[in-house]
Parts: sequence; C-alpha cells; structure tokens
Amino acid sequence: MSTGPGRRPLPGSLKQAICSASEAFGQATRELRSLPTFLIAGGQRCGTTSLFTALTQHPQITGPTLHKGVHYFDTGYAHGLDWYRGHFPVRSATRPRDGRPRIEVCESSPYYLFHPLCAQRIAHDLPEIKVIVMLRDPVDRAHSAHSHEYAQGYETEPFERALELEEERLRGEEERLRTDPDAHSYAHQHHAYLARGRYVDQLQRLEKHLGRDRLHIVESEDFCTDPAAVFSDIESFLGIAHHKEIRFGRHNTQHRADLSPDLRARLNAHFTDHDQRLADWLGRPPAWRV
Repeated sequence: MSTGPGRRPLPGSLKQAICSASEAFGQATRELRSLPTFLIAGGQRCGTTSLFTALTQHPQITGPTLHKGVHYFDTGYAHGLDWYRGHFPVRSATRPRDGRPRIEVCESSPYYLFHPLCAQRIAHDLPEIKVIVMLRDPVDRAHSAHSHEYAQGYETEPFERALELEEERLRGEEERLRTDPDAHSYAHQHHAYLARGRYVDQLQRLEKHLGRDRLHIVESEDFCTDPAAVFSDIESFLGIAHHKEIRFGRHNTQHRADLSPDLRARLNAHFTDHDQRLADWLGRPPAWRV
C-alpha cells in the first residue's frame, strides 16, 4: 500500500485493518464483480512482479483490488469461484463506455504454473482466459528461488544442501496433490528448485487444457533487455491498444551470492535435456541457450 512521497508509512495494524475491511467489502459485493480476462501464471522468480507492475500501468488493464496474486487456483480453490470474484473490481468499472474500450482484468500467482491441478481448474472456471507465462534460465531461477524462500523463512538449508534434499522432499507430493484436491504441500510449493525449472512439462499441461493459442510465453532475459518490444507483443496477444507511457523496472529482487562455476556447470548439465525439449516445444532455443 503506497503512502506517497513525504508521508509516513501506515502502522502495520492499520494496514491490516484496511485490508480486512476491503476484503470484507469485496466479498459482500462479489456478485457485482468481474472475473479475470487473463492471468500471469508464473513461473516463480521469473519476473512476474515486474511484468504485473508494468501491465497495470496500461489504461486498459487492472488487477485485483488488493494484491497482485489471489492464489485461488492453487491453494485457495476450496473457497469457490464466488470468493475469487470478490477480489476484483466491479463489472461496471470494466465495461466499455463513452468510447472507452473494455478494461482487461488480470492477476498474477506464480504457483499456478507448477501446481498439477491449476491448468484444469483454470480451464473449467475461466474457459476463455488467456495466460501469460514467464520463463527464465532455470539455473538462475533455482538460485533466486532459494534466496527468496530462505529470506522468507520457508527454507533453512543452504542452496546445495537444499538441492540434495529436493528429490526426497518432493517424493509423492505431486501425486498427492493430484489425487486429493484439498491437499496442500509445503515442500511442493516452497522447495521445488529444480522441478520448477523443467518448464516444458508444465507448459504442455497448460496447452492440454487451454490450447496453445491462449498461451503467451515471455522470457525474462528478453524482458530485461528489451522490455518495450516484449510489452508490445503482449499488447497484441491481449488485443489492446499500444500504450507508450509504461515505466519498466525490476521489482521483488534480492541480493544473493554468485554461484560457483562448478555448481553452475553441473546445474546447466542437469537442465540440458529439459531445455532441448523446451526448445522443441517453442520452435526455437530459449534465450538462455542462445
């Protein structure tokens, strides 16, 4: 919640009270509210916060009323679609009027790409939805994810030890999530450093349920080097007018120690076959393999 230049930050208790009141009002008026017309489905630590921040500067795009991600299709699905609707603007604010085009509504939850049930849930509840997926060099993504999870208190092991533990931590968790729709998995959500970087399996799952034409892939490396061109392609994908006055920046970044050359080489080797399968799916090598 922005406090504006020269203003003191609001106390945490007041922020929480404001958020709670806003959520209650959203639920009380949820029958009047929109559902998203597109999603940013991840991946985690691939630049989704920066992309969401840029997109919501566009006059034809708005997001949830409070947070960029609602986490409905992954950890909040038991709440139901009406609960989800309560997080978005009222329909009257998004309809075309007085020469203004329709306002597109989005949200961004980075676990949507990796959770095994999200694709079919999204297709069931939002059958016309468009989905943007951000990808990043999986080695850098894994290292960044570990730094993030460690900083948030979800991880206690150093990076190399966490990689050693990953297979054991995740054993059986995807199948448990798939067979029990009410299940949550701490390890699957917070400790999947290598598994989340095996992108093609996750993209094929989305393609199966949504179709290839409703997916748009953005590589973080391209967004960092030429954000305006990437943004223009997204505008075309969404069918909205080009808007020049977008301020691009990097958000939700953290300082972390560099990887040793030996560990980077080993992780690059781990992802070689996965990246080749991704290249076959994309029809070109991913940016980090060029």
